[in-house]
Amino acid sequence: MHAASPKMTVEKEKGKDLLAYIREGKAMTQQEKLRLIVSLSIPSILAQISATVMFFIDASMVGHLGAKATAAIGLVETTGWLIGGLAAAANMGFSVQVAHFIGASDFESARRVLRQSIVSCLIWSVTISLTALAMGPFLPYWLGGSEEIAHDASLYFMLIGVFGIFFQMEGLAGSMLKCSGNMKIPSILNIAMCVMDVVFNYGFIYVLNLGVMGAALGTGLAEIITAGLMGYFLLWRSDMLGILKKTKRETPEAMGSNTWRDFRPTGKVVSTAFKIGAPMGLQHLLMGSAQIISTLIVAPLGTIAIAAHSLAITVESLCYMPGYGISEAATTLVGQGIGAGQKLLTRSFANMSVSLGIGVMTLMGILMYVFAPELMSLMSPVATIQDLGASILRIEAFAEPMFAAAIVCNGIFIGAGDTLKPAIMSLVSMWGVRLTLAAYLARQYGLKGVWTAMAVELSFRGLMFLARLFRGHWYEKLKIGTSTT
Repeated sequence: MHAASPKMTVEKEKGKDLLAYIREGKAMTQQEKLRLIVSLSIPSILAQISATVMFFIDASMVGHLGAKATAAIGLVETTGWLIGGLAAAANMGFSVQVAHFIGASDFESARRVLRQSIVSCLIWSVTISLTALAMGPFLPYWLGGSEEIAHDASLYFMLIGVFGIFFQMEGLAGSMLKCSGNMKIPSILNIAMCVMDVVFNYGFIYVLNLGVMGAALGTGLAEIITAGLMGYFLLWRSDMLGILKKTKRETPEAMGSNTWRDFRPTGKVVSTAFKIGAPMGLQHLLMGSAQIISTLIVAPLGTIAIAAHSLAITVESLCYMPGYGISEAATTLVGQGIGAGQKLLTRSFANMSVSLGIGVMTLMGILMYVFAPELMSLMSPVATIQDLGASILRIEAFAEPMFAAAIVCNGIFIGAGDTLKPAIMSLVSMWGVRLTLAAYLARQYGLKGVWTAMAVELSFRGLMFLARLFRGHWYEKLKIGTSTT
């Protein structure tokens, strides 16, 4: 056998799992760090963009049913985001712990947290779904909706609430896989879910002529299938977290048993999850409430304004979804870096992730400004909705760089388990700047005033988050190593 050439050796080294370098304490070059951030971000970015494109198509389907159908969904959409945020907070409370244990190469502890998270999040999701069903008939009226859209809005919200259990479990499995460094499987499955959502919605909305109810049923069915697939890849196929996986190399003792006692939540794991997730949950609750108040500010402006507001939010998400993809990569890298005791490497990953996020979303903001009329024309055939939507998108485009900073910094802080102060900062920004300014500007400038307030607030929040990132308070108090990597 011939000895491997230096070139082959280099290529083999490049092909190694760079995430393992974090756990093993190996030095990384700037190029390797950037390559790792990009490699983790790309699958997530593609999934986020595809989700937005599919939601874009989905909203367009409803939009072509008329302004009333669009307004019905738009009225309760922010409350749906609130529910989704509460689900995500619970998931992250456990998955951040898993990332820290994986970074420390303590895989059994990671699997122990996973078992307890399944039961805890299932209980949490059932509670949220029952709450959604109870408030569904009254919500549209609480939000100031008119009688002509209240029935469809209630029906849509209640169905989304029922399917929330599957949304919770799909999100938990996906966040666990991502925190273990597996971005590809969750991203592929999320893309598949978006495709299924469009196909199912087309069938329910147009073929079966179910209208707004069809949109909810199509989305719910896609979530059920995706939750099952995501759970399979986590529980049976994951090398690090596959609690149901049987291999010749690992004994049942090494993998851990799967009796009820192993799944029963313990005080230590749940309390840690609460410390991480509770500030996030409170943030989502109050931020979601702020979004609902924004809806109350928009609702009196009329059906056209509600429809333009809802559809423009969908279009804008094309810009900020890449930021969320990079944020997810940053959460994984910071979480594992902290678990491995790599302090300086962790901060390096954080700074590079933020720079990449700002660059990508600045470009997306420019494209949104240029093509705003064309994008809105795809969403609705109503000329007044198109014109109003394009004008508010161009206002929002100027906020995208700092919005990116806020999104990616938040992912960094979550990976570090630092969630309380960032939550307070977000709430001060939303309630003290956006809502106050929106209520004032809406009287004189209508929907354009509301979106001007939004752009100002997002820029303010991004600057606050950057200040916290560069001051380093989020990691200085952590008891981790001081590797010179």
